Amino acid sequence: MSAPRAVILLSGGLDSSTVLAAARAEGRECYALSVHYGQRHAAEIAAARRIAAALGAREHRLASVDLGQFGGSALTDPTIKVPETPSSEIPVTYVPARNTVLLALALAWAEVLAADEIHLGVNAVDYSGYPDCRPAFIEAFQQLAGLATKRGVEGQPLRLVTPLMQLSKAGIIALGHSLQLDYSLTVSCYQATDEGLACGRCDACRLRAEGFRQAGLADPTRYAA
Repeated sequence: MSAPRAVILLSGGLDSSTVLAAARAEGRECYALSVHYGQRHAAEIAAARRIAAALGAREHRLASVDLGQFGGSALTDPTIKVPETPSSEIPVTYVPARNTVLLALALAWAEVLAADEIHLGVNAVDYSGYPDCRPAFIEAFQQLAGLATKRGVEGQPLRLVTPLMQLSKAGIIALGHSLQLDYSLTVSCYQATDEGLACGRCDACRLRAEGFRQAGLADPTRYAA
């Protein structure tokens, strides 16, 4: 029997890279999809290319959609400062409708590929509080995938797979480490330099650093200062 095909949403960050490594280890035939959506930290796209090659993705596609034209997020609008202190509210790094758009693109490619699954690295434990990372959102999109696609209507809906949903950041890092994933290839920082150097101050950097500390592993992140 041929290996099940899976589209992996690959941002170039720690979480999505772990998802790709896990899918490969489970015997999936992996098709990595990265999206340039107007994010200011474009170094993650270069990281995604490195990771897709290192982990042996069958194919790596880069799609483009300009969410930056709408603004509303510190990740797409350079006039909005990336926060460097924790917040109890949904932070301005939330990109309106980002995961909805990214999943729609993944759904389109998955249907063309006759893929069985879409894998993504959303997490509801150590995350920034984004509404489109919650289990309820994934459940709703799963229902949409069954209604909106030819294969869904024909009784063979593809499955959304979120292996990191209930893991802590330390648990995610431990999983990747067990799969021999080289985290030095990844870029998580919301305001990384063009060379992929991290600021060490934004929410993504704090979560990443604390994850390595709790996992008891050396942090391979390259910092700008």
